[in-house]
Amino acid sequence: MPAPSDRPAPAASPDGTRASRGWPDRRILDLFGIEVPILLAPMVGAGTPALASAVSEAGGLGAVPGAQYAPDDLRQALQEVRGNTRRPVNVNFFCHRPPAADEERDLAWRARLLPYYRELGLDAGLPQPAGGRAPFDAAYCAVVEEMRPEVVSFHFGLPAPDLLARVKATGAKVISSATTVEEARWLEDHGCDAIIAMGLEAGGHRGSFLSDDMAGQIGTFALLPQVADAVKVPVIAAGGVADGRGIAAAFLLGASAVQMGTCFLFCPEAKISALHRTALAESGAADTRLTNLFTGRPARGIANRLMREQGPLRDDLPPFPLAAAALGPLRTRAEAEGKGDFSPLWSGQAARLSAPLSHDVPAGEVVARLAADALARLGPPAA
Repeated sequence: MPAPSDRPAPAASPDGTRASRGWPDRRILDLFGIEVPILLAPMVGAGTPALASAVSEAGGLGAVPGAQYAPDDLRQALQEVRGNTRRPVNVNFFCHRPPAADEERDLAWRARLLPYYRELGLDAGLPQPAGGRAPFDAAYCAVVEEMRPEVVSFHFGLPAPDLLARVKATGAKVISSATTVEEARWLEDHGCDAIIAMGLEAGGHRGSFLSDDMAGQIGTFALLPQVADAVKVPVIAAGGVADGRGIAAAFLLGASAVQMGTCFLFCPEAKISALHRTALAESGAADTRLTNLFTGRPARGIANRLMREQGPLRDDLPPFPLAAAALGPLRTRAEAEGKGDFSPLWSGQAARLSAPLSHDVPAGEVVARLAADALARLGPPAA
């Protein structure tokens, strides 16, 4: 990683010029103190301090997926980021309600998976670790208060008002994902400084929190202008944005920035398996599905055997995130045999557009390429 900078600087385009001037909407740039309106999606499991640092150091907003760490480990990850860049960073948290165990659903799910256990020679009776990720709580909030990230983002709504007030007291800007116009209005009413308009194309877990009904979800470029019209705070487009064309289109439809995830999975700083990388490189536009099989909550990933044979969506699973526990041994054994049959291969619908741009390209260079391409398409700023 380059040495930490004393102050933000714009990302350089591939020809050495700077690509921070000329954005038609600077609200997110000014709100977060960044130079390029490209936010890294947090991506639990794939996100790393190195990836977050690289995106921030390039002038965008890097993201640390807090949900993949225990509080002490999160503190260490943030210290690593701060050692690599002094530029703004986002820390993301889940804020779902801790689930109540449902023995009937758990037993039914394990019974459904039993043939796979037998096929792979595994003992289904062995104790299995609890699955899932912890929601934002007082312990995580204490880390935010200590480390003081410039931005704190949430998935699945917002935390309890007392915790949110503590986050805001640190000076952090607060953002969260909306998958409907109603969710966007709710987030603005409850104190968000900006809102992520998360279209149906986006990879990973849906940010839905007012409804579990996936039938009414819409794509980014239908959702984005409606959200921009409905709220006064800046809007960040997420889902299906994979290159400069997508960034330019998002700005024309009312975005002040974009959030991109799948594009950065191809970068060397991301932490994904070789199986996942291969699946991303080979996936087509119609190869992803929304599924709740891996955690109990809808998320978009590349279709695999489990999704084809058991779903991709079911209404009889253990509650999020407990459905993951029974899949753990299957995933481990299958991956050891070179198969992704039981692995969550998270991906947005536009992976094929991202691959030529970012395959094995350092994340900082990807930010520069994206910014230069988008600015060229947007044209010179109005006089």
